[in-house]
Amino acid sequence: MTYDATGQGGLNYFPCRYGRSRLQFRGPRRRLGGDYALFLGGTETYGRFIAKPFPALIEDATGLKCVNFGWQNAGVDAFLNDTTVMEVANQSRVTVVQVMGAQNMSNRFYAVHPRRNDRFLNASGLMKQMFRDVDFTDFAFNRHMLSSTRQLSPDRYRMIREELKQAWLARMRHLLQGIGGRTVLLWFADHEPLCGDPQDAGPAVVPGDDLGRDPLFVDRSMIEELRPLVTQVVEVTASPQALARGTEGMVFSPLEAPAAAGLMGPAAHQEVAEMLAPVLQAMMRGRAMP
Repeated sequence: MTYDATGQGGLNYFPCRYGRSRLQFRGPRRRLGGDYALFLGGTETYGRFIAKPFPALIEDATGLKCVNFGWQNAGVDAFLNDTTVMEVANQSRVTVVQVMGAQNMSNRFYAVHPRRNDRFLNASGLMKQMFRDVDFTDFAFNRHMLSSTRQLSPDRYRMIREELKQAWLARMRHLLQGIGGRTVLLWFADHEPLCGDPQDAGPAVVPGDDLGRDPLFVDRSMIEELRPLVTQVVEVTASPQALARGTEGMVFSPLEAPAAAGLMGPAAHQEVAEMLAPVLQAMMRGRAMP
């Protein structure tokens, strides 16, 4: 592990904005002229606690201009509802879209903060009818709320989960169809996409309030539904060797250590870069890799 020299703030991400967007992306700010690859995604793409996340590693290895539009805890809505992001994506030569979890977006049951997508805002009338025994003012985060509803009533919770999966597919289709140029759908996680939801096998598989592993609720069938809309799907599952290195090489303050322990480290980012670099080079030359 690597602690920040000040012991306070960890990495300086040089946060910056583009155009009219209210999102603060990782900097330094890049000029968007010419050919570039754009990266949309969540905390992994942003590279929290990582000095050089995989977009920067790809740029170093290939010389391609790689613009990082990762946003911490992002859901699909963060990008889809941002006109600047969609304009920049339309101008990019290639756009890489990381598979993000389905819990951090507004839906028929609850609303999330438009930028801090992991924050729970309020329950809809439908949700309040379903869970009359729940005081939703107790929740600040989506995951806490979902864990609580699952413990209270697995059957009713399953209805919310299915709504999130269908809403995720609809928003992802809309996002991908709105992007010009070539697109890569990137799976980057500590496990392969599952066939179906493990929670359907019963509580012995997902004990306690554990909702599953990120990207939450997204399974292989959902990725396959999106395959016709993208130029290529790239799956990167961090190797056991990379995961075993834990927080080695990550930069964080002592207070940030628990959060850092829950994320994949530089070794996993290197694996993504090695897998994606030749794909992007081929796309920049006007052809897709088989």
